[in-house]
Amino acid sequence: MITFHSGAHEGHAPASEYFRGELVPCFEKPARAQYVLDELKARGHDIREPVVDSSGVLARVHSPRYLAFLESAWSQWIALGAGNGDVQPFPSVWPVRTLRDDVEPVNFIARLGLYSMDNGTPLSAGSWAAAKGGADSAASAAQLIANGARSAFCATRPPGHHAGADFMGGYCFLNNAAVAAQSLLDSGCKRVAVLDVDYHHGNGTQSIFYERSDVLVVNLHGDPMTEYPFYLGHADETGAGQGAGFNLNLPLAAGTDARRWFEALEVGCARVQAHRADALVVSLGLDTFEGDPISKFTLASSDYLRLGERLQGLGLPTVLVLEGGYAAAELGVNACNVLEAFG
Repeated sequence: MITFHSGAHEGHAPASEYFRGELVPCFEKPARAQYVLDELKARGHDIREPVVDSSGVLARVHSPRYLAFLESAWSQWIALGAGNGDVQPFPSVWPVRTLRDDVEPVNFIARLGLYSMDNGTPLSAGSWAAAKGGADSAASAAQLIANGARSAFCATRPPGHHAGADFMGGYCFLNNAAVAAQSLLDSGCKRVAVLDVDYHHGNGTQSIFYERSDVLVVNLHGDPMTEYPFYLGHADETGAGQGAGFNLNLPLAAGTDARRWFEALEVGCARVQAHRADALVVSLGLDTFEGDPISKFTLASSDYLRLGERLQGLGLPTVLVLEGGYAAAELGVNACNVLEAFG
């Protein structure tokens, strides 16, 4: 399977993040992608740099105001003080209920809060280039599918599925799965399905397509009553307006085992088949692994072979996009197990 990967990801290397109220070393780090690349190379996969500029499709997925802020955020930050290049900026205030989000403040930290859903998505000097490289990879994979390929993989970081039209969060800045889906539609697909198997609900992907009927979004994830992102991902969220009935959430309790997880996957796959999609985008989160340090499902490495086989059984041209997975040393094996079983 051809893999797209941008070397620009290495520039996104913040030192720390907030996790459960404490400043800790980042879980989402460059080594994640390196483990995947090493395993891909060991197994003889074709790895390519992205060949498509995603700028046009990004403007249809994300708001212009958000894109302008994200692209210039680091330069704005370092311009505020001589020592800011060595300091990570974090938001400290957010426009929650009754507060306005239509006016962009002048204060940088206030603007950062306007475009953030949490304070666990740290910026660094190379964040924009890394995120843009991931989006370019997703658009490149979609072009490959449009040209007749059966499948393509995006070994991208940072991940993307928590990023909404106008906000970052959950380590995500640009929504790579949404870029792939929109690119497939732009290339002639009438209907696309997004199947998100990350431990954490893909709230950004859901919100981007929630009122659309051309993209079915199916999420299989930890129950938001106890698991991040908490405020989206419930079973009663089924779409709105023209998108009514085109969103399916399958929340599962923390500690869910492989048997129950694959039962839920079957429900999701049945819904994808009923959509009669022309192509599939898989948000391939691998933090469902039993050894993941911040997630609570119990899939073993061998279970990802079964996942790849089931995805292949859908019989759809497929773009697979790497999302979460923070047991970094095992990430490459788990990702490649999916890809090789897919075929």
